[in-house]
Amino acid sequence: MTSLDSYFDFPSLAGKPDCAPFEVYALRYATRTGTRNDYFLERDPHDGPATLDYYVWLARSPDRTILIDTGFSRESAERRRRDMLRCPIDSLKLLGVEPSELRDVVLTHLHFDHSGNLDMLPNATIHLQDAEMAFATGRYMRFSCCGGPYELEDVVRLLRLNYAGRIAFHDGAGELCPGVSLHRVGGHSAGQQFVRIWTRKGWLVVASDASHFYENFETYRPFFLNVHVGQALDGYTALRRLASAPEMIVPGHDPLVMERFPPAREDLAGIAVRLD
Repeated sequence: MTSLDSYFDFPSLAGKPDCAPFEVYALRYATRTGTRNDYFLERDPHDGPATLDYYVWLARSPDRTILIDTGFSRESAERRRRDMLRCPIDSLKLLGVEPSELRDVVLTHLHFDHSGNLDMLPNATIHLQDAEMAFATGRYMRFSCCGGPYELEDVVRLLRLNYAGRIAFHDGAGELCPGVSLHRVGGHSAGQQFVRIWTRKGWLVVASDASHFYENFETYRPFFLNVHVGQALDGYTALRRLASAPEMIVPGHDPLVMERFPPAREDLAGIAVRLD
C-alpha cells in the first residue's frame, strides 16, 4: 500500500449504486471501563476515566443481510475481564435476524472482540482480507504484543472454515455487492478493513477499529495499539473521503454512538441504534 489511492482502486465507488438503500444497525454487546491513557497512543496529562463499548453491526436491504464482525464469547469476556452484556449473535434475533440464515459475514480484522462466535453462524461466508489471515497465522504471533489481541481457537476455527471453502478473501478495496464495499487500511492490524454502505442518507462508513473513537479520526490521535501508526493515520483520511459526511462515519468502540443515533426500537434503547 503506497498511497491513499489504494483505498479507492475500483471504479464502482463513484455516484449512486444501482441498488436499494441498506438499513444499518449497531448492536452493543459488552463494555469496559478504563482511563484515557489506556486507549490513546499519546499519553493525556489530563487522564481520567473512559469507557470503551463493543459492537457488532448489521446491514440489511430487501435483497441482502450482512453482519459486520461477530464479537467475543462469554469465555473470552471472563478471561480478558470484559463486562459482557449479551451474546452478540443471539442478540441478532432482537432485530429479526436468525443467525442460521445469515449468508454474509464481514470480519474487519481478527482481534478477539471482532471474530469470535463463528460456530454460531453455520451457513455464512466469511469476508476477510488476505493480509489479515496471513498476519494472524504468521511469524509475529509468537510475540505477545502482536498475538495478544488474537484468540488462538478463533484463528484455528477460521483455518478450518477456509479448508471448508467458506472464506471469501479480499485484497485491498473491492465490492461485496452493489451498495457495499470493503476497504483495507491496515494500521491497527495488518489487514484491518472498514465497510462502506449505501443508505437513504448517502454513504455510511462502519469504521470498526479503523477508528475506535470519534476523537481518533476527528483529531488524528491514534488508538494505542497499532501494527503501523502511519497507516492508521492515513486510514482516518480514507474514512473521511469515503463517507458522505463526517457524521456518517461510525467508530468501532465509542459509547457516543449510542447517544448520537436513535434506538432501533423504543425497547432497544441502550442496546441497538439505527445508523442510517
